Amino acid sequence: ITPTYKVVGEIPLSSIIRSRRSEKLENLTLDETHPIKATTDQEQVAEIFRREDLLSAPVVDDEDRLIGVITIDDVVDVIDEEAQEDIFKLGGVEKGDLYRAVLSTSTSRFRWLFVNLLTAILASIVISFFDATIEQIVALAVLMPIVASMGGNAGTQALTVAVRALSTRELSKTNAYRIIWKETLVGAINGAAFAIITGVVTALWFHNPMLGGVIAAAMVINLFVAGFCGAGVPIALHRLGSDPAVSSTVVLTTVTDVIGFFAFLGLAAIFLL
Repeated sequence: ITPTYKVVGEIPLSSIIRSRRSEKLENLTLDETHPIKATTDQEQVAEIFRREDLLSAPVVDDEDRLIGVITIDDVVDVIDEEAQEDIFKLGGVEKGDLYRAVLSTSTSRFRWLFVNLLTAILASIVISFFDATIEQIVALAVLMPIVASMGGNAGTQALTVAVRALSTRELSKTNAYRIIWKETLVGAINGAAFAIITGVVTALWFHNPMLGGVIAAAMVINLFVAGFCGAGVPIALHRLGSDPAVSSTVVLTTVTDVIGFFAFLGLAAIFLL
């Protein structure tokens, strides 16, 4: 550093150990430095360390004067903290819930449970459009949870990949469409595979090949949409400035339930009545 505490370079400890005692520091100094502002968010700091493969970095104030240093062990703690935070957000809970009072914990979880109730009502409204169809073919009521569950699980897999990629800055504008396309394709392939399995099982179970074909088609549609939305919803929420780890799960569950029920019951109304 200069007499005014401006950072001008850095010297690796290994260079000092290997150098001769008469060697001047200016000959060992590396000009490339990565000073970090004291106001930088800790998540951004972790990304800088990951991208530049740093073991330490100087911390400077608004006038670029040295005020401290960040080491890799500090960053590891930050990465662990951020990862835990994302996991808690995906589950709609908070980090301190284990030690908080019962009423406080209940209140903090009520909001997302209420939102989930509204989305469940929306899915129920879709089902009510086909109540006459269900009354005539009771087997539809037995099979509906399969379609919804498979779509939700497939979407959650894609969502987890997208949320993690966003949090680690591995997902950007340049590769966002590729990620969405890949997860959509994965959903379509798995949808086709499970369509064959569920179609055959349903046809044998209810002795109705047409019913097997209907649930197979619904499975392909729902898993295709689940893959697309699982990757697309977090990216869209991130672009809108919302935290995808917080609200993606609710949006995704709503989409997969509504699309799954509508596709399954709609196809049943067309081909089985």
